[in-house]
Amino acid sequence: MTNLHPRFDRFIEAVTAVLDRQPPETQILRQLKPLLESLVEHDDWLPERFERPHPQHYQQYLLYRDPSDRFSVVSFVWGPGQKTQVHDHTVWGLVGMLRGAEISHAYSADAEGHLVKGEPEHLLPGQVCAVSPAIGDIHDVANALQDQSSISIHVYGADIGRVKRHVFDLAGGVTKEFVSGYTAP
Repeated sequence: MTNLHPRFDRFIEAVTAVLDRQPPETQILRQLKPLLESLVEHDDWLPERFERPHPQHYQQYLLYRDPSDRFSVVSFVWGPGQKTQVHDHTVWGLVGMLRGAEISHAYSADAEGHLVKGEPEHLLPGQVCAVSPAIGDIHDVANALQDQSSISIHVYGADIGRVKRHVFDLAGGVTKEFVSGYTAP
């Protein structure tokens, strides 16, 4: 399978089995959430090469890409205090906290179409949250810790490193397209 770790291989097999049944997105998110919770409740499987922070910006390491591009699994490594811009995903996704802590703010459009920042959501080890255009897809994310790295495991309904997505400049009202790619381990 992946040769990353037997625990991770079992996770990939289980995700593949769910997606082979082609359920609707709501069921995908519901069925994959406990699988990701089970994976991130153990912090003994991620190889060191996928845990390395960068001093200036977060790292996005590809752990697995489904051969049919139905999903990808990525480790996000956040240095102390690092954060994202406000962005979307355009596909379903689950975020599971492996180590450290994150703070996320969801954004929604007001009556005039301006993005409004929601309440902070704190994600701690073992916890999982979902994103999707159907349930809320725009947010920013930050490492909640100022003195150490944090690591989260993301599962997306596409090869997220090749998906055209958007960042939002709230002050200037500008939306820019981007493709994230991946960090080389």
